[in-house]
Amino acid sequence: MPEHSMDALALVGPDEFEIQTVEVPSASPREVLCKVHSVAICGTDKEIISGNFLKRGWPRGYPYTPGHEWSGEVVSLGEGADLLGFQIGDRVAGTAHCGCGYCRQCSIGRYTLCENYGHEDRGHRHYGHYSTGALRQYHNSSIKSVFKIPDTMTLEEGALVDAASIALHAVKRGKVIPGDTVAIIGSGPQGLLAAQCAATMGASQVIVVGRGERLQKAAELGATIVDNSSVDGPQAVRDLTDGKGAHMSIDTAARGTSPADAVQMTRKGGRVALIGVPLQGCELPLQRMVLEEMDVFGVRANPGTCAEVIPLIAAGRIDVAAVTTHVFPLRDFGRAYETFTQRLDGALKVLVQPNPE
Repeated sequence: MPEHSMDALALVGPDEFEIQTVEVPSASPREVLCKVHSVAICGTDKEIISGNFLKRGWPRGYPYTPGHEWSGEVVSLGEGADLLGFQIGDRVAGTAHCGCGYCRQCSIGRYTLCENYGHEDRGHRHYGHYSTGALRQYHNSSIKSVFKIPDTMTLEEGALVDAASIALHAVKRGKVIPGDTVAIIGSGPQGLLAAQCAATMGASQVIVVGRGERLQKAAELGATIVDNSSVDGPQAVRDLTDGKGAHMSIDTAARGTSPADAVQMTRKGGRVALIGVPLQGCELPLQRMVLEEMDVFGVRANPGTCAEVIPLIAAGRIDVAAVTTHVFPLRDFGRAYETFTQRLDGALKVLVQPNPE
């Protein structure tokens, strides 16, 4: 059993954080308490830490502990967790969303759109956003938000399950068909994971549009690369597809004109999936979308796809280790955060470990 106190990252204001000593939580009914192994920093964390999502209630107040892409080991069971298949010692990957389980959206499997969002008294949680996150030594989570991982997967890989499952959900939302050409805007971790998911789902050609040294990693993973710092991205994709455009495009950036660019690089009757959360509006070519019967899909996290992506990672079909570049202990979170946000030393996914060996 853990000690009574632990280290936790605490946001104390926009772009202000510190390590605090706090009480170890307990596992409530149908929860597990886990010793956290690794937490991956993601782009949403940057916006939460900077205060850009305060209007959304992420976080609701300070001090607050973020972190929603994580892995760990079960050390304590809340009432009923054992009856639902969990045991002490289980190695798990954690994710952000926990639906209430009762509303219409939850009942049809779209629990990331839970109609009781924000009501913890009704069973909803959004870990690392408004509910307490995993950047602490021990984290209590609903059993609906943790997934057992096989012994063939490392816990470092387990921390990438959340991000990889979002990429898989985007590919599935975009209805990739074997033989399709898929274009992806963004050569960061999410774009690289989406490229692998698209190939796994049968895409014959995956084009990654980005800039800088990250493009080389996309090429190493088998993608055709387009450097949009020197060429027009949508035109380059059309040039690579006999002037038609991709069958399906994914925008992982959600910045500037990238959503519109995703539409422009997609062919007639094609599909576009939008992963990133825009901070401001963007004009879309609506006339073309209507006249060419294009489908545009919003992507809200990963409903149901964690259980699907874990065996793909375990089988080596999706290489999450390829996008993991740095590991820091929790007490060096400032350095980890700078490495991620400033893309230092070729940073892609940066892991933080609250319980370093």
